[in-house]
Amino acid sequence: MIATILSYMETPQYLRKRLFAIKPELQYAGVLPPLRTTHHPTADKTEDLTVGEHREGATVARVREGTLVDIGVEQPLLIEGKKLPLNKRVTVRVARLGRNPSAVLAKREEIEQYWGYKVTVVDVPFGQFTKTRRFDLVIATSRKGTALSTVKDELERRWKASRNVLVAFGAPTQGLYEIVAQEKLKLEDVADFVVNTIHDQGTETVRTEEALYATLTILNLF
Repeated sequence: MIATILSYMETPQYLRKRLFAIKPELQYAGVLPPLRTTHHPTADKTEDLTVGEHREGATVARVREGTLVDIGVEQPLLIEGKKLPLNKRVTVRVARLGRNPSAVLAKREEIEQYWGYKVTVVDVPFGQFTKTRRFDLVIATSRKGTALSTVKDELERRWKASRNVLVAFGAPTQGLYEIVAQEKLKLEDVADFVVNTIHDQGTETVRTEEALYATLTILNLF
């Protein structure tokens, strides 16, 4: 359910009906706040597009010249020479405007602005997960961890030198120490840092979504 909601929120509004079927998990999706990120543009007219602009789209039809893609304006753009699967999300760059506007496929990595997130669900234990994926830096959060202020300089140095960072949070009923103990592991053995990002929290537990906001706010300073 969480993965579905997060994926739905990340998808631009103009693509949601195409890419998401009616699901019970999305019954109250209307109360979700809009992200208003760079890849969620509000302009919905072809005349508002600019050559070189990136947009998220969904393939809607295959024609002789290529594939038509819906990018949230009144007419689809043509991706020339490409026969793509239908109803698939793609990232494109506007290549031509006028009577026959067209676009080319683009990679998220080439876009300088923040371009959303991807949701991945894994079914392996946390300790194993840290070893099966390549992370330059693993940060575990825990109220039992070291005060962030005492490791700030070293953490900042490692953060700036890392490209793939994993920041981990505990579950509502178990912290990360208890979670890895089920694998007969110690948290310090699978994480580079175990830090307490909410000093003197004043409550027995902190909700995961609250810990997420607090921790990323601090890490954003790096």
